[in-house]
Amino acid sequence: MKPSLQLKLSQHLALTPQLQQSIRLLQLSTLELNQEIDQALADNPLLERDDDPLATAMRVGSDGAILEKSAPSESLNAEQGAGQMTEANGSEHGEDMGGDFSVADWGSAPSTGSSDDEDAGPLAWASTHSSLAQHLDAQLATTQVSVRDRVLVGLLIEALDEDGYLTSTLEEILEMCPPEADVDIDDLTTALRLLQSFDPPGVGARTPAECLLIQLDLLGRQATPSCSEQVLAYAKSIVSEHLPLLANRDFAKLRRLLEASDDDLRTAHQVIRGLNPRPGVGFGAQTTDYVVPDIFVRRLKGRWVAQLNPDIMPRLRVNQLYASIVKRDRGKEGQAPWSARLQEARWLIRNIQQRFDTILRVAQAIVDRQHNFFTHGAIAMRPLVLREIASTVSLHESTVSRVTASKYMATPLGVFELKYFFGSHVATETGGAASSTAIRALIKQLIGAEDPKDPLSDSRIAELLGEQGIVVARRTVAKYREALKIPPVAMRKVL
Repeated sequence: MKPSLQLKLSQHLALTPQLQQSIRLLQLSTLELNQEIDQALADNPLLERDDDPLATAMRVGSDGAILEKSAPSESLNAEQGAGQMTEANGSEHGEDMGGDFSVADWGSAPSTGSSDDEDAGPLAWASTHSSLAQHLDAQLATTQVSVRDRVLVGLLIEALDEDGYLTSTLEEILEMCPPEADVDIDDLTTALRLLQSFDPPGVGARTPAECLLIQLDLLGRQATPSCSEQVLAYAKSIVSEHLPLLANRDFAKLRRLLEASDDDLRTAHQVIRGLNPRPGVGFGAQTTDYVVPDIFVRRLKGRWVAQLNPDIMPRLRVNQLYASIVKRDRGKEGQAPWSARLQEARWLIRNIQQRFDTILRVAQAIVDRQHNFFTHGAIAMRPLVLREIASTVSLHESTVSRVTASKYMATPLGVFELKYFFGSHVATETGGAASSTAIRALIKQLIGAEDPKDPLSDSRIAELLGEQGIVVARRTVAKYREALKIPPVAMRKVL
């Protein structure tokens, strides 16, 4: 064939930079959105921000209660919040915003660390968290022992993990000691015994059984009235010899091996349950992650209404002084990059406004669909898929999926991710459909009301659900039960 030129006219979908940015902003969480805005503010001098949403945002716990709100803010509805993201007139603004010890140093005791008191505030002590090593070093400093033993105990403290267990063997620690120190295994054993006498009880143990035995020995020395010597002996025997049977809740075999009565075995079990298998877990700084909801659900005039959280809506604007200069010098040499930055700033403001509008539309559609959930709880959840919401709000399923990702809704029943309200369909005998979330709530309700001495099996739960018209297989019940983190029937049985 001879080469030739042809002229064709066709249509195809092209993602413009503005559309790509809109899609990217839609799937970001609140924290990621603020990071994206901070990066845009650093890159584009024509863009300004009038607020700091994370500084004034409500922090909500898992139960839906407001934990803290650092500063009051105006109550804005969706239209007011969106209006503040438009270009405004320029205005003047204010200005923006321990010591270690050496193993070879056997002539001095290990230091417990130091803090800079000059930089610390008057109430800094109230917010500090001592680590497990610091807690043990403080006890070691007040113990009347020789410097040699003090250093050996310090070596053992350094070998502890976060749970307070000694992860290295005494032989491995012995190899760390210098030959001139003349340390043997008996010296380390004595030092370990001293460490195991410190608070918290059970620290320095090498196995979970040893950790529990140390705590049982302490209970025996305290002579607790509720724990007799016979019960304590049963508890020590279970911990030292039959711990796997206790983990499997094989009480019949334990009763036969120990030759104990039901009351004594039940009391020994309660004593063991009161022990702490991880003595070091309560020390050290622990950061708590709080969820900032994007949507609040309230009942207004007999109808459940979704409202945007005004404290997380960024208020952005274009710097009018720079914008007027760019507009005045348009067409001059070197002004093209600044015109592009001005356009980027306007795109970002418009896309953020569109993001919140889309989230509100999808959230309201979910609330309208699942209004029974907000009135009666999870047991009234209806089956819902992305396609139904997409059809309601005239969006694509992929857009709804991006909206519901990492977005949270604060309701009177708690804080839930938007994806929580979507569930698969399960057929009923009447020809209808039940939500998998509602079935999980029913399973949790049935197990919560069961007899602990005769718990319900998965097959029995499936039969009870069948009596209510919900056809569910035993393996489906097991899958939902595991998703709820409920142990199997053998693990739920008690004496």
